[in-house]
Amino acid sequence: MSTPHIARKRFGQNFLIDHSIIDAIVQAIAPQAQDLIVEIGPGLAALTQAVLAALPLQARPLHAVEIDRDLIRHLRQQFSSDAVLIHEGDALKFDFGALAQAGKRLRLIGNLPYNISSPLLFHLVPYAPLVTDQHFMLQKEVVERMVAEPGSSAFGRLSVMLQYRYALEWVLDVPPEAFDPAPKVQSAVVRMQPRPEQALQARDPELLARIVSDGFSQRRKMLRNTLKPWLEYTGGESAGMTLNARAEDISVEQWVKFSNAVAETQTQTSTGTHPTA
Repeated sequence: MSTPHIARKRFGQNFLIDHSIIDAIVQAIAPQAQDLIVEIGPGLAALTQAVLAALPLQARPLHAVEIDRDLIRHLRQQFSSDAVLIHEGDALKFDFGALAQAGKRLRLIGNLPYNISSPLLFHLVPYAPLVTDQHFMLQKEVVERMVAEPGSSAFGRLSVMLQYRYALEWVLDVPPEAFDPAPKVQSAVVRMQPRPEQALQARDPELLARIVSDGFSQRRKMLRNTLKPWLEYTGGESAGMTLNARAEDISVEQWVKFSNAVAETQTQTSTGTHPTA
């Protein structure tokens, strides 16, 4: 008989055990025959088993990315590679694009380790063109920040950058007792659907990210102070930005408009042209 797996804090392991919650997540995912499902951190496979049971045979194998070698050994004993194909590695470094197949976009799922959730969400952003949707269990506080609206204290860099790239939906709340061991925080499931490329208006997404990061670097300060270096590119003009406001009061659209104004000036400077007076 195998020794029961002991959850490891360094991997942020809290295993989902509530079957009603698992069923609700599978219902939200609604696996289809054409799907290519990738689970991040399958753990003890509670969600894996439920999704696999709902997954049509032609959509198998379900792909799973796991870092814990003990769990990988258990998973390979539990599932054939025809049912679940396990990829050993750190999700923060994993190339999810390598799993994409012609005619099939990825559907990412998982109970994400709370200690790396934000970095992992940002790691996944470049793969958005290859993704149909993402269903993730996260700390409730993180989901609150993801879906927050401008003017809310929860609205921040995570809100802007993820709302720019995804349509977000709060699916359900999950109490601590749904896990073993029970975490000290509330959890929630979020659905993330990448926005079409044509809907993304930022001329330079990396520039947008740098400007947003600077804007939220000192939340209590007005934007005329935190964005001062960038205002040099706009001749001190606000470009639609309310400069006497704080970062949390600015909509995603305003952030994009301002970054585009900076990007345009940078382009004109590099090509030797200048804005028309």
